[in-house]
Amino acid sequence: MPDRTRGARRYWVLLTLLAVVQAVAVLPAAADGTPGTPSPRPGAAGKAAGRTIGIRLLDAPEDRRDDPRAQAYIVDHVAPGSTIERRVEVSNESSTPMRVSLYAGAAAIAKEQFAFAPDRTPNELTGWTSLDRTELQLEPSGTARVRATVRVPKEAAAGERYGVIWAQTADPPDRSQNLAILGRVGVRMYVDVGPGGEPPVDFAIERLRPAKARDGRGEVHARVRNTGGRALDIGGTLSLTGGPGGLRAGPFPVRTGTTLAPGDVGEAVVPLDKGLPDGPWTAELTLRSGTAEHTTRVTVTFPAKPDGAGAVEASAAGTGDLPAPVTAGLAALVLAGLCLLLHRYRRRRRRW
Repeated sequence: MPDRTRGARRYWVLLTLLAVVQAVAVLPAAADGTPGTPSPRPGAAGKAAGRTIGIRLLDAPEDRRDDPRAQAYIVDHVAPGSTIERRVEVSNESSTPMRVSLYAGAAAIAKEQFAFAPDRTPNELTGWTSLDRTELQLEPSGTARVRATVRVPKEAAAGERYGVIWAQTADPPDRSQNLAILGRVGVRMYVDVGPGGEPPVDFAIERLRPAKARDGRGEVHARVRNTGGRALDIGGTLSLTGGPGGLRAGPFPVRTGTTLAPGDVGEAVVPLDKGLPDGPWTAELTLRSGTAEHTTRVTVTFPAKPDGAGAVEASAAGTGDLPAPVTAGLAALVLAGLCLLLHRYRRRRRRW
């Protein structure tokens, strides 16, 4: 084969490898977008003296069709001066007529939880929010729709605000009780204000820790860091394989209720079934919030006692997603090497 033909083939091989490396360097993380289900849940029910009410969000923005959180909660990014509208449906799930009050209440993220302020406590977001109906009279099994409008002032500062659209019913005090019995359910609000596009939504799974609960069940604790610019509701599942005798177990759902503000670090906990051997197991954990998802895989051995220390080591199958800086660094090194080879090839070709 002539040297020039062989050299031309090498040239095109190098170009192909460069294209592949560039494509790998920009591939996004996989995501199927299954959300966690922290309370209040979509379609959640609240009881007051045996009477039950429910509430659910009816619509979401078109550009958030792939975000399951936006199907359950009011999640949006808007510019100052914008107005958004959402509809909720309130239902009487009991066999007696019911009077229901509706209002927007304050919320915050504290101690890794979405914290509800008491009663009708206001905040900046509730001041921007109005409802077209604040009182409902619902017949047994009846439903009603309510429109919520959020008008963001032009002078609003950038940042994410939190609140809840509440539906509440109450039994007033009578001769048998001195306190009114309240029941309320709500739809969460995550409204981010700022110019331009929405802040990124992402997180990192920093480490896994096997533990033993007081009731003897194994648990997996995952340290999670919110690396994006929006709040996260962490959900997901854990599967165990390669256990003693080739046992498999799961998937086990992540305990709901972990919410992280931007920059926060917290724990997602997965309780396991009683009676599982301590291991070792290959544990594959997938965490997600909205469209952000990451998976990690390690070998774990659970402690024999609640106050004991388990063991963790990298799985032979790998540890799932590499951190973005590591992936980018490896791709850059390979790309630099291929560019050097291509440069040397061109210099040699000029001498032919």
